[in-house]
Amino acid sequence: MRPVPPPQTYRVKSFGCQMNVYDGERMGELLDAQGMAPAAEGAEADLVVLNTCHIREKAVDRVYSDIGRLRRGDGSAPLIAVAGCVAQAQGDEIMRRAPSVGVVVGPQAYHRLPALVAEAAAGRRALDTDMPAAAKFAALPPRRRVGASAFLTVQEGCDKFCTYCVVPYTRGAEVSRPFADLVAEGERLVDAGAKEITLLGQNVNAWRDERGRGLEVLAEALAALPGLARIRYMTSHPNDMTEGLIAAHRDNPKLMPFLHLPVQAGSDRVLAAMNRSHTVASYRDVIERVRAVRPGIAVSGDFIVGFPGESDAEFAETLRLVDAVGYAQCFSFKYSPRPGTPAAAMDGQIAPEVMDERLQALQAALQRSSLAFNQAAVGQRCKVLIERPGRRPGQWLGKSPWLQSVYFEGDAAIGDLVEVELVEAGPNSLAARLLVPAPA
Repeated sequence: MRPVPPPQTYRVKSFGCQMNVYDGERMGELLDAQGMAPAAEGAEADLVVLNTCHIREKAVDRVYSDIGRLRRGDGSAPLIAVAGCVAQAQGDEIMRRAPSVGVVVGPQAYHRLPALVAEAAAGRRALDTDMPAAAKFAALPPRRRVGASAFLTVQEGCDKFCTYCVVPYTRGAEVSRPFADLVAEGERLVDAGAKEITLLGQNVNAWRDERGRGLEVLAEALAALPGLARIRYMTSHPNDMTEGLIAAHRDNPKLMPFLHLPVQAGSDRVLAAMNRSHTVASYRDVIERVRAVRPGIAVSGDFIVGFPGESDAEFAETLRLVDAVGYAQCFSFKYSPRPGTPAAAMDGQIAPEVMDERLQALQAALQRSSLAFNQAAVGQRCKVLIERPGRRPGQWLGKSPWLQSVYFEGDAAIGDLVEVELVEAGPNSLAARLLVPAPA
């Protein structure tokens, strides 16, 4: 690799989950602290960081496609850094297969990104896939660029070892960030303009402080911050929904009425094969206990169709679970075999066309469920946190307490928390009428 001038501009492209979005923002702040600037819209960047996801097979393929597309018409290319979970899982392979990549850095080592970029600019390709999570967070600069809604990673890694999932191998064991560090970062986010904070983790409700206390204690401390109006958290595991966290949905008014609780399948046999460590009945029991303390809470989830060995009858059980729970929104995917996971070697791999049919049927059921939830909200009044302008002049788009997308027209601005009446529902959004404009 030939030496190049130190990069002056950068672009970070993040794929996958909200934690990758958070990581991408933090990488940008690291580069800012080195005197670099984000490339202007439409302009070429000196450095491009591909912050990757390894959950889906197509996401991995996309990394190599994006690397190829970064080559310019004259044959040159920016300095390319591949970060995230694909970097962690396939770092050596990326170095071998993509000689145009100058930096490969895993999700627990990106605090070293500026040093690795400097090494690559000097002509030496750089690889770092070490996994010291604590060192990463201690080395990150203070938060500076945030919107009205901000992410805060509180926990990383996973000890659950679901048979289809690479996260324990790419993100490592479950690690909780210290309580005081998180409250301090929350304060900085609010000072920078955040009115809503979403707590993130691979298993966010597995977070524990130094005294063994759970996520409800952190949510209570953040709720005391002046200027913070809303708190959310995701993604949760059913086995980590403690009585204390459930009670917080009753006792903490800033904790929004929304729970993202993946189930993955509606068949106990399939759940056991997935090593999910819960049953359909125990999952439904958690939801019933949450709804008992917070009636009307929006429940979200994740589903995988076509897991090895899944029969038509077992898929039908998943559809029945969707109807029984009444989801407000969900994510759904076709099973994707990940190298090195136990499920990839299981017998009974499902044909692609069968997975396609099942996914279409599941998404139709989920859309009906989402529409029913939204229709039930019509006529209610609620606060909406405005995130961006809508498609038409004078139109605004924001989120309800139940994480629904809501659009309306009126005198408002990004970051305002305004009162509206919900007047019309679709499966993915609601129309509203502005009742009380934000204070001037």
